[in-house]
Amino acid sequence: MAKGEGGEQYSNASLLNKPVSEDGIKLSRKHEHRNRLSVCNKLCYAIGGAPYQITGCALGFFLQIYLLDVAQLDPFYASIILFVGRAWDAVTDPTVGFLVSRSPWTRVGRMLPWIVLSTPLAVLSYFLLWYVPPFEDGKVIWYLFFYCLFQSLQTCFHVPYSALTMFISSEQKERDSATAYRMTVEVLGTVVGTAIQGQIVGMANAPCLPGPGDILLNPNNNTTELNDTEPVISLEHTRAAYMISSGIICSIYVLCAIVLFFGVREQKDSGRHKSEPMGFCQGIKLVMGHGPYAKLVMVFLFTSLGFMLLEGNFALFCSSTLGFRNDFQNILLAIMLSATLAIPFWQWFLTRFGKKTAVYAGTLSVVPFMILVVCFKSNLIVTYIVSFAAGVGVAAAFLLPWSMLPDVVDDFQVLNPGSIGHEALFYSFYVFFTKFASGVSLGISTLSLDFAGYISRGCTQPEAVHVTLKVLVSAAPIVLIIIGLIILYTYPIDEERRQGNRKLLQELRDSEADSETDSTELAIMI
Repeated sequence: MAKGEGGEQYSNASLLNKPVSEDGIKLSRKHEHRNRLSVCNKLCYAIGGAPYQITGCALGFFLQIYLLDVAQLDPFYASIILFVGRAWDAVTDPTVGFLVSRSPWTRVGRMLPWIVLSTPLAVLSYFLLWYVPPFEDGKVIWYLFFYCLFQSLQTCFHVPYSALTMFISSEQKERDSATAYRMTVEVLGTVVGTAIQGQIVGMANAPCLPGPGDILLNPNNNTTELNDTEPVISLEHTRAAYMISSGIICSIYVLCAIVLFFGVREQKDSGRHKSEPMGFCQGIKLVMGHGPYAKLVMVFLFTSLGFMLLEGNFALFCSSTLGFRNDFQNILLAIMLSATLAIPFWQWFLTRFGKKTAVYAGTLSVVPFMILVVCFKSNLIVTYIVSFAAGVGVAAAFLLPWSMLPDVVDDFQVLNPGSIGHEALFYSFYVFFTKFASGVSLGISTLSLDFAGYISRGCTQPEAVHVTLKVLVSAAPIVLIIIGLIILYTYPIDEERRQGNRKLLQELRDSEADSETDSTELAIMI
């Protein structure tokens, strides 16, 4: 017995009371065994999530500073590129989700063909995104075009991959386990992305340019002059470093797609009949009309927005406000490494105390460190310690949304047993809202830096820039996180309801397996 959306009880007495034949029991056991995933299957599935996080981490941490200091775009145009690119990415998610939900079943499945076909063009567009063209007039169009193109092609990879969670197994326990593997590899992917991009670029970081204020304060100090024993690093070296790092990331992207394709077997949904294809607007109404899903989306809309705002501006904050121009990539690496190590802990925590409690504990744990990081002035050791501790909360932000989405899909299927095959819509619309909001936040944050008077490659920045960066990495994310957690209080799927949904779905699958057995026996008798 479980509770429905409005608090009413719902049951399936016909399923509970229906006798199951011996053949049905054997078929059910065979079905359960078939849905068990080996460690190899889970690892291959998890590796498929690495490209999204590796490229997303590189873009999230470094694209803003790349456009401002390497491509040397005006902050206003950089804000347009970041906003339009993210907004376009958000629009493509439900569109691709709609197309995926209508895709026919092929010999290798419905999701895997999308992943394979999108990979070659995605890596090409990603590589060109980090290339500085030899012309000035069309530079903004260049970055805007390849940013939008890459986001579209990556969506064709990630939306089917996310929905693949529902097709690798019909057992909730197996899906949760595979999700934990996936989140561990994805957070490890952020470490890889941060390490490749940060370390290669950090070794070829062009020196800052002194402004008029720097020369007036210290006329005998030229920060662009290097000792004879130090290599001369120019802006061209920095640009070449970005190209090298993007080439390495593209190679990893292709390798992970190959492992996913050959290591994962996509299953049909337990023989259940898919509902008829529906229109795009009808799909929006369908998924957003499910109360628990709408509330979960709003929760992670605000919390993810806070973390994305922190991610997008933290590199600039470390290099400009804290003065760690040559160490910011290592600070970012410390955060991601800590997050990777904390994933198993949060997986144990949500199993022991429930997913809703884990969201509160994990998200709130990062708030004190957001406050501390802006309170200490230019203390490298303290910044490392605070950043490493904050990574524990970042791990929860990675794991919990993707762990809770299958619960919402299961709840929808229990309340709407005739609506099958819309899993991609749930995943794509969730990504749509988070990406659109992040696009708005990144555009506004970069525009705010423009209004504050940000100086590209400047050795020092105006005080207004420092204040703006402190707000963007501390005050604003904390407010957004608190709003998300307030909404979470009304989220109705607790552990009791989640377990009730699991039992009802399993009973439904057993009943269908028994019906298939009865039909086979009747056909033999005839």
